[in-house]
Amino acid sequence: MKNDKLQLTRRQFNQAGATVILGSMALGQRLSALASDPGVAAEFTTDFSAPSTAFNRMLFGQFLEHFQRQVYGGVFAPGSPLSDSNGFRLDVIEALRDLKVPVVRWPGGCFASAYHWRNGVGNPRQPSLDKAWGVEDPNTFGTDEFVAWCRMIGAEPYICTNAGTGTPEEMSDWVEYCNLKDQGQFARLRKANGHAEPFNVRYWSIGNENYLGGEIGAKTVEEWGPLVRESAKMMRAVDSDLKILAAATVTGNWTPPMLKNAGKYLDYISIHGYWDALWQRGTTPADYLHSIAHCVEPEQQIQQAVELLKQTGFSDRIKIAFDEWNLRGWHHPGFPGGGANQLFEISERDESDRNETYTMADAVFSASFLNACLRNAEYVHMACMAPVVNVRGPLFVHAKGIVKRTTYHVLKMYSDLLQANVVPGRVVSEPLAIDQVSVPALDALATCSDDRKQIAIAFINRHPALPARMKLDIGSGKKFRKASITILSGDSPDAYNDVAHPSRVVPETQELELANELFQLAPHSIAIVQASI
Repeated sequence: MKNDKLQLTRRQFNQAGATVILGSMALGQRLSALASDPGVAAEFTTDFSAPSTAFNRMLFGQFLEHFQRQVYGGVFAPGSPLSDSNGFRLDVIEALRDLKVPVVRWPGGCFASAYHWRNGVGNPRQPSLDKAWGVEDPNTFGTDEFVAWCRMIGAEPYICTNAGTGTPEEMSDWVEYCNLKDQGQFARLRKANGHAEPFNVRYWSIGNENYLGGEIGAKTVEEWGPLVRESAKMMRAVDSDLKILAAATVTGNWTPPMLKNAGKYLDYISIHGYWDALWQRGTTPADYLHSIAHCVEPEQQIQQAVELLKQTGFSDRIKIAFDEWNLRGWHHPGFPGGGANQLFEISERDESDRNETYTMADAVFSASFLNACLRNAEYVHMACMAPVVNVRGPLFVHAKGIVKRTTYHVLKMYSDLLQANVVPGRVVSEPLAIDQVSVPALDALATCSDDRKQIAIAFINRHPALPARMKLDIGSGKKFRKASITILSGDSPDAYNDVAHPSRVVPETQELELANELFQLAPHSIAIVQASI
């Protein structure tokens, strides 16, 4: 999809008239609020008879790391009245089932680069020092618990191995523990631990961000390719049917040598992105506009990854997994690597759980990210929002319940409402200027069913204050027969959900009547139009 400079004038939209005005206020209030506002002119053109690309539902994946309250006090809380007999929070399970999470990556993240899986299986289990995050992990949530939890929410387990302090043999032993039925000491260990049948874990990553100097067991360019090659060889020697990923970058000289060494053993490259960097002390979350300024950067990163795969000759067989992504970086001053005042710095991680951080800016950015992945569905086959609960996640978990943040509702809309195939389209939109950056004020993505009789179009109005006056062209001779629209907006661009107000931002659905394919979309909103054609 291409975003071009404005070719439609506001006068053309005002003369044609907008037939639908949608937002978070009552309909009468919306009409009153928007009647005198000229709005942002935009057009979306697509053709539902054009060739389409089926997308992989793994794009709606999640990520779970042993950091702050993601595992302990998040998905796993033995003794809580909201947990089952195994310690799993039932309200979290219900919410993630409802989200239809397809895959979850675990145990990290930076945590994975010093994690030895054997500490987290069998009984008794001894606590061990988490060298990445400077705390002690009780090891009560390990491989058995993770796989069981994934099965409970209906997700595929995806394990990220220790390529920092670990070895290829340790990785292959972990595969044996999970996937072999009877052969081998580690398969027998699993059976002795009460799991007679293999776990059949299909997705495995070699390493996390081993290209970063702060990562435990960071590797040089020269070290990385051979390590990935030998690890993948040993893992496939245990189970030839794995889907294997390896940590990669889209710039610099890290990835091409790794692909030259190990590309024939890989199914994916793993790339990461956080755009509002909040790692260290003294940083505060970006406001709405400065968050939206990053909206086009994920697609630029994807395009760089695609070009890298093409240049190295692997674009036909290796896919892209954007398996850690979020608008905002996690707050962990002094870490990885420790700090002078560890207890103070560790307590600062609670800043990541402030619900007022996760506003319509996070929702709009997340929808833009998903649109970017879906537009590149030929190449991007997985994406994992980081993390799934607490910190920057779509679910906030507290002692008495959960809060579904704005991003939860975006993920659910995309998971539930889109059709299975992406259709090419073209956006013409006024720009939204933020300091020296300019992004299209509107984005859109079209999908259709296999028989092309059902369609769903995702629209994003990034403007904080102005409605989008949208013209829609769905192809020659194509008309809507029956349509509805589901919209997520807020009474302000800074609107958020919290414990006291868990439903301040929630989706609304209503029937949609289009005259001349024109409608008006509220500011700072995401909408999905579903229709028969």
